[in-house]
Amino acid sequence: MPKRALLAEDLLDLVFVSDPQFHPQSHEVLFARKHIAKNKYVTQLYAVRQGEEARQLTSGDKSAGHGRWSPDGKHVAFLTDRGENGQIFLLPTSGGEARQLTHFPEGSVAEFKYSPDGSKFAVLFRESHPDRTKEAAKKRETDNLSTPPWVLTTPYYRLDGDGYFGEMRYGLYLVDAATGEHTKLYESGPYGFYSFDWMPDGKHLVVSHETGKNPAHKKEPSEIFFVDMKGKAKKLACGGAHKSNVSASPDGKWIAYIAQTQAESHWGAFNQRVWVVSVDGKDNRCLTEGDDICYEVATLSDTKEFAASGLLLWSKEGKSLYTNIGWHGQSHPARIDVAKGGSEALTSGRTWTSINAISADETLFAGVSGDTQTMNEVCIQPVSNPKDIKFLTSENKAWHEKIKLAPVTTEYLETPDGTKVQIWVLTPEGRKQRGPAVLQVHGGPHAQYGELFFHEMQLLAAQGYVVVMSNPRGSKGYGEEHCHAISGDWGNKDWVDIQTVLHWMQHQPTIHSGLIGIMGGSYGGYMTNWAIGHTTDFRAAITDRCVSNLLSMGGNSDFIDEKDGYFGPGNWYGPIGDLESRWRQSPIAYFDKAVTPTLVIHSEGDLRCNVEQGEQVFSALWQRGIETRFARYPSSTSHGLSRSGPPDLRLHRLGEILAWWKRHLQG
Repeated sequence: MPKRALLAEDLLDLVFVSDPQFHPQSHEVLFARKHIAKNKYVTQLYAVRQGEEARQLTSGDKSAGHGRWSPDGKHVAFLTDRGENGQIFLLPTSGGEARQLTHFPEGSVAEFKYSPDGSKFAVLFRESHPDRTKEAAKKRETDNLSTPPWVLTTPYYRLDGDGYFGEMRYGLYLVDAATGEHTKLYESGPYGFYSFDWMPDGKHLVVSHETGKNPAHKKEPSEIFFVDMKGKAKKLACGGAHKSNVSASPDGKWIAYIAQTQAESHWGAFNQRVWVVSVDGKDNRCLTEGDDICYEVATLSDTKEFAASGLLLWSKEGKSLYTNIGWHGQSHPARIDVAKGGSEALTSGRTWTSINAISADETLFAGVSGDTQTMNEVCIQPVSNPKDIKFLTSENKAWHEKIKLAPVTTEYLETPDGTKVQIWVLTPEGRKQRGPAVLQVHGGPHAQYGELFFHEMQLLAAQGYVVVMSNPRGSKGYGEEHCHAISGDWGNKDWVDIQTVLHWMQHQPTIHSGLIGIMGGSYGGYMTNWAIGHTTDFRAAITDRCVSNLLSMGGNSDFIDEKDGYFGPGNWYGPIGDLESRWRQSPIAYFDKAVTPTLVIHSEGDLRCNVEQGEQVFSALWQRGIETRFARYPSSTSHGLSRSGPPDLRLHRLGEILAWWKRHLQG
């Protein structure tokens, strides 16, 4: 049967796999499988061996995720909201029904880890505010009372994708693996962000967290602590700032972690590096100081969650650490020599392969792999020869067999100042003459486009548009200088790079220079706004979950702009001298020159880039008599609408995009 063109609705049939974990005594791999059913995402756990069909472990209309084998392999523990609240359940691997283990009060379980002997769990849990529980809401309805106000003393009271939680914070709890009884072990830090791991003796946890009283005002380094089973903490003196991904070596002599060499704001423009410290604190080294690689790189797509967290896996003898490297849009597993330092990529080529686990006998990696033409699938790779990749799943095989996709090429463009800018180009099949095109700018800004399947980009190509995805300065994956080049200076070198891409597009034989649109989300929305205030070369624009005014955004994002921080000296309020730099970098300051028809897309529930940022764009353009349209999504959605929003609203958004481009680039 011949393949057909991609449709927006084909998004509903995709399957998303993630989080592979090896069985402790075999090469069987546990993984999460997510699909869309009845307008919601449903995740279930599966297990698979090489050469066999995957077997389903959990089922029902309630999702089950974060699956973990018990150390003896007799149970799979997982998180689910089958009851009133999200709880940990245990499923016997020999067969039978899962049983609820924990009975936390209403709240949120973020993560858990088995102790080495399997007798208990360390759990990150945050209790709901007493005024915001289901029981409290029911009582107010009975008593005919209003929803009470939030009363706050810190600006960190909400988080995009997490919602509002006031001054409630995550704490570390111990849970008995037999009875499910829980006790709070440890709570510290103003954010409640923790990275933790069990020490091999099972008598201590190694924990990293923020230590300053108000890091939302001025970012301060986090620290690492040993926490015993009575909650007593002992600080481990070690270098680096904002330490995360702590991992204890199998012999208990070392702690590996990821940290920057210097403190900075939450924007993350500097490289995250890999460090080790001996448990006595006497030997502390940055293992990757000699390379120019960031070990926390987010590659953006609408077929995977946004994630910039790193990974550290120890070899059994403690001589090596395994991790993932995001480089020039690719992702590859890598090895770090603990004695010598430095990293070595273990694979190469145009692929996005990310390892997640190593087998107990240290012969195999388990991970996920895909590329611009193929959805991610679960895979294994021999540690001795990671290039010999074997796929364990083919969840999207039938989908790919019926859908025709545009080829994706990549190349580097040179800017007037000698910088290399990487682009990816999707060309509609059979395009031999000039036609419409769309320039895409990614969000972050410190992230990257790359070698991942992107439904939205393929959909645009299927509708007849050449799609050009760009990684201008500010993007991760090209070294610290490339990434840090725009810190506190948006709309300068990044704009030089975008103009270079535009100039290239205007001179391609398959692109009509008068039918080019620009679009992007988050920082990509910022650059779209910047473009329409600085050039008339784009026929139309789409600004999605955008940034338009750095003065107002400084105080209404979930992470407020700190004084004398990322955006330079001064603040987002106060004397005019403090405001000049931020106003100079604000696209709205140049809208007196804007003439480009622009579609504005924004969610009322966006806590990262507040909806007022999109409101300002819409209002300013409307007031100037420029054609504009505002697709405003409800408060139940968030900044990640295009990746993880309700499926029907994702399709509505795509419909708005296609209709806008059809009107302005094909009409």
